[in-house]
Amino acid sequence: MKLEIDFIDEIGNMKEEHYKLLEELLATAADYESVNEGSELSITFVDNERIREINREYRGKDQPTDVISFAMEEMGEGEIEIQGADLPRMLGDLIISVPKTIEQAEEYGHSFSRELGFLTVHGFLHLLGYDHETTEDETIMFSKQKEILDAYGLTR
Repeated sequence: MKLEIDFIDEIGNMKEEHYKLLEELLATAADYESVNEGSELSITFVDNERIREINREYRGKDQPTDVISFAMEEMGEGEIEIQGADLPRMLGDLIISVPKTIEQAEEYGHSFSRELGFLTVHGFLHLLGYDHETTEDETIMFSKQKEILDAYGLTR
């Protein structure tokens, strides 16, 4: 396993099988993206109200969303980059709304596991610096998502 993943279930309904799926899927994504062994991230599972609060506070959007990524490697104004030998790479934090995941799985006609995997890979790519602000960036990011999900075998 290339990644150290800290799962935090704030709503208490995630199962061990979900964690196993995400560990394997993110190992595939880490291989695709040549992420260093021992890199770390956290994934927190929340309800719609909690993700709405986070979305409002950090993104200025007063509505629930499916996944929010907080990349540790994005330098904010006035921050100093920490250099150190053999420190694990801290990728960041993903916040995933479980109710939104269920809702979108039903809307798109696929399983909860498929939607959870999709959102996790999407957020993971954001942690690595990918974005979809422009058409060109969106094409790159979304094709990476599809490649990773297909390679793992998590298709619609």
